Amino acid sequence: MKPIAFMRGRFIAATISGLLLTGTLVSLGLQQLNWGLDFTGGTLIELNYERSADLGAIRDELATEGYDGALVVSFGSDRDVLVRLPISYSDAEGTRMVDVLRASTSQEVTLQRMEFVGPQVGDELREQGGLAMLLALGLVLIYVGFRFQLKFAMGAVIALAHDVLIILGFFSITRLEFDLSVLAAILAVIGYSLNDTIVVSDRIRENLRKIRKMSPLGVIDVSLNETLGRTLVTSLTTMLVLTSLAILGGDMIFGFAVALLVGVSVGTYSSIYVASTSLLALGVTKEDVAIPVKEGEDQDAIAP
Repeated sequence: MKPIAFMRGRFIAATISGLLLTGTLVSLGLQQLNWGLDFTGGTLIELNYERSADLGAIRDELATEGYDGALVVSFGSDRDVLVRLPISYSDAEGTRMVDVLRASTSQEVTLQRMEFVGPQVGDELREQGGLAMLLALGLVLIYVGFRFQLKFAMGAVIALAHDVLIILGFFSITRLEFDLSVLAAILAVIGYSLNDTIVVSDRIRENLRKIRKMSPLGVIDVSLNETLGRTLVTSLTTMLVLTSLAILGGDMIFGFAVALLVGVSVGTYSSIYVASTSLLALGVTKEDVAIPVKEGEDQDAIAP
């Protein structure tokens, strides 16, 4: 199989990434994210119907009774219904809503749980979630800097920040609900993408030491081709599982699965193009990864 000249398309990839990031920043600036109940506060009510529940009829009944902004979804089975009320509704309003739904049907309706998340808790969760992502990126920078070299660390962090922003942009543009499960997925993507980037970086470092007569650009192309099979197999098998979760897992984990799907796809791309292109932009050389020679040792004796 003929080697792929990945770095030949680095400028096209940089343009694509620039457009995606610009769209992300514009969308986040104009409409932010569609924050879920975990961040905005409100009342979460889980109901169980004796037989199959008619979600359309439930929505119509709630709209008629004046419950504006109520979100009604099915989860688990067609008898289980989840109703989410915005922050303007209290626990007392939630209890009254359950009585309204019971009166509107001949079925037995069982209240499984009702939780209230206040606005102060929502603000704290939002702040702590953002700090968790920043802390993760900072620790990645420190780890890769010690494990490899500062230029590799900068390339890895740029790739991870790229992945996180693209996921946020996707949820902002599509208006999918952003809740704690999606935040957890983003943190998982940071770990997944970092692992992929480290595998590629390790091969680049190894080849920079071993292939003496090739430019850094050529070494990076060789390294990407050597790790391509592993990268594709890992990504495709992961995406198959996540696609099944998104389709069959129900509404409760749909956002989690979609965030991981987007993250794994973008993470694979960034490991190949963003991290590697950043290394070239930062001017990585063979000297950056050369093994230090101790005083008195023969250079030829330790050369790979």
